[in-house]
Amino acid sequence: MTAHPELVLASTSPYRRELLSRLGLPFLAVAPGVDESPLPDEAPRALALRLARAKAEAVAARRPGTLVIGSDQVAELDGHALGKPGTPAAAEAQLAACSGRCVDFHTALCVVDTRGGHAVATAAIDRTRVVFRPLETAEIRRYLEAEQPFDCAGSFKCEGLGIILFDRIENDDPTALIGLPLIALSRLLRAAGVVL
Repeated sequence: MTAHPELVLASTSPYRRELLSRLGLPFLAVAPGVDESPLPDEAPRALALRLARAKAEAVAARRPGTLVIGSDQVAELDGHALGKPGTPAAAEAQLAACSGRCVDFHTALCVVDTRGGHAVATAAIDRTRVVFRPLETAEIRRYLEAEQPFDCAGSFKCEGLGIILFDRIENDDPTALIGLPLIALSRLLRAAGVVL
């Protein structure tokens, strides 16, 4: 077993960097440079898995001899993906659409091991169901002004004030909703010989 192989996070997300740092292992964060556009008629779950793998593989091609971690999250409402809003108006529209509804968050993970001279990929996915409470327009606007979650799928930060928007969260891994499922990641890293 290797105590500390070189780990590379195929992401520039500060949320994923913070989560991975919880494992206490040294790692490097590298931008994957992957087009995240969905394919025609691509289901949100399939999109998350494809992008997690594409990110890990893109970085692994540039970082031989490492374990590369890719992750992606796609929010799903009524079978359609909710992307990162980018603007206050788009975030307000997303939260209004989610008001009183259930939204599924698919957080996919892929670990590409290039230490053996060829790439071996393993993947996992977590589904988190978020039940939003009914939201008034004024409280949506107060929340958005307070946290400005415009770079977050679903327009909220559950690790912050966003938790007030929900009736409940149903999942197996509380870190998945933030963007990197650490329970699944720990399992994949152990299988790759990493001592945690």
